[in-house]
Amino acid sequence: MNDSTSVSAGKKERMPAFFIPHGAGPCFFMDWQPADTWDRMAAFLKGLVDTLPARPRAIVLVSGHWLEPQFRVTGNAQPPLIFDYYGFPAHTYELTFPAPGEPELASAVAQRLQQHGEAAQVDGERGFDHGVFIPLKLVVPKADIPVIQLSLRRDLDPAAHIEAGKALASLRDEGVLIIGSGMSFHNMRGYGDARYTPVSAEFDDWLTKAVESEPEQRNDLLQAWTRAPHARDCHPMGGEEHLIPLMVVAGAAGDSMGRKVYSEKIMETTISAYRFG
Repeated sequence: MNDSTSVSAGKKERMPAFFIPHGAGPCFFMDWQPADTWDRMAAFLKGLVDTLPARPRAIVLVSGHWLEPQFRVTGNAQPPLIFDYYGFPAHTYELTFPAPGEPELASAVAQRLQQHGEAAQVDGERGFDHGVFIPLKLVVPKADIPVIQLSLRRDLDPAAHIEAGKALASLRDEGVLIIGSGMSFHNMRGYGDARYTPVSAEFDDWLTKAVESEPEQRNDLLQAWTRAPHARDCHPMGGEEHLIPLMVVAGAAGDSMGRKVYSEKIMETTISAYRFG
């Protein structure tokens, strides 16, 4: 591809960008107690495509489960699945999600990051981790939209990830849906502990106000997210990889406003999703 600034034949309707929760391991595809714990989250994910202005021609997804020293992009034309969860029922290791990759788009993503001053490489072998295939099995059950995955940078620097998102923003005008897959609350000690109910709610209120601020202020607030109330109670030091995909999405949002589109209390903690545009 000669022109790295164009990955489609014609201009398409602008896609929004999303930060979504991906649940706990393969939670949507197994028994849980209570049985309806994940039902509302699953319903939100299943309905996501119906909220779009058009069907995406491709998805670029940033998962909290892939960290590298520098940004990497899946260039595998038929990505395998990485079952990076442990101790779950045997059938959850037989799940399938045969969505194709798109090497041309992967190269374009890496080039845009490089042009924006970020080191980035295409990884031709990497498959999809569960932060990709578990939610997308609900979002795109037929696995008939090409998907590429973008890693996080291991330093988890929020400013760098906002800048990375800015490099990819124009993909939204080319029919590409950008998704950050993580959890707005991710402290394993807090799940199921009622002491974290007010803690997570207060952080969620702050996060929602930050996301819904004017874009420049939004990015400033998110860049300084550790100053939020109970920030480290909700995302412990060095374990914020489930929040940082939001930074990429906020950067990709450009001048699009953000808003909360899903929220509920699960396992005693508040979990939310956000849409930009």
